[in-house]
Amino acid sequence: MQVKDIMTTPLSIDKSERLGQALDLMEKYDTRRLVVTNNGKLGGIITMRQIARVLGTRRSLGLPASSLHVAAATLDAIITVLPEMEVEDAALLLQKTSVLVVMKGEEILGWVRPREVLATVKLAGAARDAMRGALTVNPHERLIHARRMMMDRDLGRLPVVEGGKLVGIITERDIAKSLRAFRDLVSWRQQDARIKNLLVSDVMTQDVQSVYGDTPLEEVRAIILNENRGGLPVLNQDGQPVGMITRRCLIDYLVRTR
Repeated sequence: MQVKDIMTTPLSIDKSERLGQALDLMEKYDTRRLVVTNNGKLGGIITMRQIARVLGTRRSLGLPASSLHVAAATLDAIITVLPEMEVEDAALLLQKTSVLVVMKGEEILGWVRPREVLATVKLAGAARDAMRGALTVNPHERLIHARRMMMDRDLGRLPVVEGGKLVGIITERDIAKSLRAFRDLVSWRQQDARIKNLLVSDVMTQDVQSVYGDTPLEEVRAIILNENRGGLPVLNQDGQPVGMITRRCLIDYLVRTR
């Protein structure tokens, strides 16, 4: 099977558009990334994680998301592939990036993300076989600390744990949306002081779906694909978080076991 058999049509935005417009598109189509174009040609990728990174920097404090351009959060380092590439080779590349842009010359034909690859396979094993160890945060920690942990470790989500129990999850989307609202509502003179008062509990998602260590990977894969989940906390039989399983985890497991 080749990349052209599984690629899908990418959502795109011009680099001159506002960051708020990118967030609105991501929210509307329930996606975490967009292809960035420059006069119709490939200019890069913008991701929810990069938006969360940009909106949390001190140099952009005081500026609402509506005043920042897509170019400010565009990632230029992007992997392009030919439509004839084998899907197995695409899976190898997806261990390094979140999306491959399929090109023919300068024409954008489509994109391939982990979800497109995972939709074509069956996975043996259990969640514990593919999960990574869980870094967690407390609901009473400052949001800026959780954001820093996610940016430093290149993570899209963190389980929120209190008293050894899972009480929620905080994602790059939660952070980006909350920082956008914060910038739009709080006077720029007060932002530097008040952003430190935002807590994880203020923005986390409480209704979080999880799986157990012995949950079959096929069930995990179905949840992630059918519900468009970026990742799921993995619990032991006592309900304590012991790991996270993400799309990237499944891709790594797929490559490792093929």
